[in-house]
Amino acid sequence: MRHKTVIVFILLILGIFLPSVMGVQRFPKPEFESGYVEPETQFPVPRAEFLAWMDVAVLLLSLSLATFLVLKKRSRLGVFWLSLFSLAYFGFYRQGCVCSIGAIQNVTLALFSGSYTIPLTVLFFFLVPLVFTLLFGRTFCAAVCPFGAFQDLVAVKPMPMGAWLNAFLGMIPYLYLGLALLFAATATDFIICRYDPFVGIFRMNASFGMFLFAGVLLLSGIFIARPYCRFLCPYGVLLNWLSRFSWKHMNITPAECIQCRLCENACPYDAIDFPQTKKDPAGRRKQVNRLILLALLLPLLVLGGAWTGGLIHSTLSGVNSKVRLARLLQTASVSKDQPEPPEITAFRSSGIAQQQLMAEVATIEHDFLTGSRIFGGFIGLVFGMTLIGLVRTPYRTDYVPNRGTCFSCAKCMDYCPVIKS
Repeated sequence: MRHKTVIVFILLILGIFLPSVMGVQRFPKPEFESGYVEPETQFPVPRAEFLAWMDVAVLLLSLSLATFLVLKKRSRLGVFWLSLFSLAYFGFYRQGCVCSIGAIQNVTLALFSGSYTIPLTVLFFFLVPLVFTLLFGRTFCAAVCPFGAFQDLVAVKPMPMGAWLNAFLGMIPYLYLGLALLFAATATDFIICRYDPFVGIFRMNASFGMFLFAGVLLLSGIFIARPYCRFLCPYGVLLNWLSRFSWKHMNITPAECIQCRLCENACPYDAIDFPQTKKDPAGRRKQVNRLILLALLLPLLVLGGAWTGGLIHSTLSGVNSKVRLARLLQTASVSKDQPEPPEITAFRSSGIAQQQLMAEVATIEHDFLTGSRIFGGFIGLVFGMTLIGLVRTPYRTDYVPNRGTCFSCAKCMDYCPVIKS
């Protein structure tokens, strides 16, 4: 009864806020010859800007509270209620935007395009969770990200996955991140936003394909906890890196571990590293030989990935609208008996010279060649480091959370019988 009262109270609080309208005009005003009069904007720009900064304030407060609940209070129940608030506010009320995950693309475009100025609030949404992660671990994932909170609600019967399967599925976010950076840097597309599985649910306006994608993720989330966070989220790659060097990070036990093993199967994300105390000289020697072999192969994997990336750059650049248009123009000039595509008709009516378009396309394709090679080398490096991580077994005496993959959700804390004095 008490839990129901809290839920009703949260919904009433959210109902007080006016519906937020954050959109700004991105295209020229349409011209009508029928006497049409454009209606006045319902919400003025200063109010929209205030709402954006209010979102930043809520983000800061939520991250601070999540950090307190995880590191100081060690309260799984508190983390759960905060995640429900984040789902209600950042998810359904703010409809998944501004999003720290999608902000990766805005930051990348701002770095590589002088004509794009990133809004300061978007920059804050990108940087603030990273700073908190570097200081305190992935408390953003624990209770502030609405995507994670949504998936936690359906994780009814999560099953453990093997280390090798976790490692290789965990390479997909690196692939996704690399493609997102490449397409954003070349001003081609924001694929993270285009293929976001949950924003369409928050806004109830997704295509059938995206609703189906989200449904598959949520259904699989019953047995595989947080499949998007673990095996798709590109922002999680950055959080993983920074969390490994976090100043303070949650521990399963607040004091000395008594080896009760109650936490052994507590984590649904396979993010607990087990003790490795067995001393086997022969096995140790074999492990060192494998590490040496992989270290020698690592440069070859990077070079091979860069070479492969160069081979597929033409396919990747075909996603760019200008490159696609230029290829249509070349095809149309060869087969003149075919009807002209509407894209070419629209281009001819624009008055832009074809030589100008071809010059721009040559620059874009050159950028794609460079970017694709970097992308391929990056994936080769990730593959090699993944293999090294699987072979390497560091010495550990206690059950400890893996600083990179741990979401700081505090679920394992409920199983620990040790009470801090």
